[in-house]
Amino acid sequence: MDRAVLREDMVDGLRHRRESLLSEAAVASAMGTVPRHDFFDDDRTAYADRETERLGTRVLAPSTVARLFDALAPEPDDSVLIVGAGIGYTAALAAEIVGPERVHAVDITRRVVYEARENLATAGYDAVLVDCRDGSEGLPEYAPYDRILLEAAAVNPPRALLDQLAPDGRLVMPLGARDQTLVTVEGGEVCQRHGGVAFAPLLVEGEQSGAVERNRTHREDRERAQQAAQSRTGWEQDWIDWDGY
Repeated sequence: MDRAVLREDMVDGLRHRRESLLSEAAVASAMGTVPRHDFFDDDRTAYADRETERLGTRVLAPSTVARLFDALAPEPDDSVLIVGAGIGYTAALAAEIVGPERVHAVDITRRVVYEARENLATAGYDAVLVDCRDGSEGLPEYAPYDRILLEAAAVNPPRALLDQLAPDGRLVMPLGARDQTLVTVEGGEVCQRHGGVAFAPLLVEGEQSGAVERNRTHREDRERAQQAAQSRTGWEQDWIDWDGY
């Protein structure tokens, strides 16, 4: 079947659910545009509304993604941080709405970061920055963010993420341990609750497989090159991760 038809059917199915998903027109448009099959091994898995697993990480069902983004409600030109990059699909949705250069994503597992980068490049969103980081620490180098999406549960909103929000920014996250609720946090306080969810807990450094190391991207290299062209300090030897080439 034509993949565009599969995406259209997926979006229509979400819109007609009792939960009234895809209340945000921009989110519906993004889900109907982003080639979800580029993040999966087969079309049937890509467009089915069920959770899967890839490289030991949970891959969210489309209906769960819709709930997250309806709560997040990103707007064009917002700066967005995705904590828990996974396979990269949610970062692609954000990029479709706000622009790829405005999206940053982190994941604590290096092999997942590689997978997300590859998938995003295949789907046409290679300008999204994906880094290997402890998600609880966020990505302060590019703060502040208008929207932060945390795709892992925590008992309290991580302080570092709150500190990296813009003054009128919004954090969406699963709050709780065993009993979790999807919440919106603004001004440091929970301002909306969006019903029960079940997410894996937020991992911190030392709990993942493999060490957390910096792994700079082509986008970061371009940005640093522009800075170097102005300063003429010869940054290349210190900046590029030559082992990755």
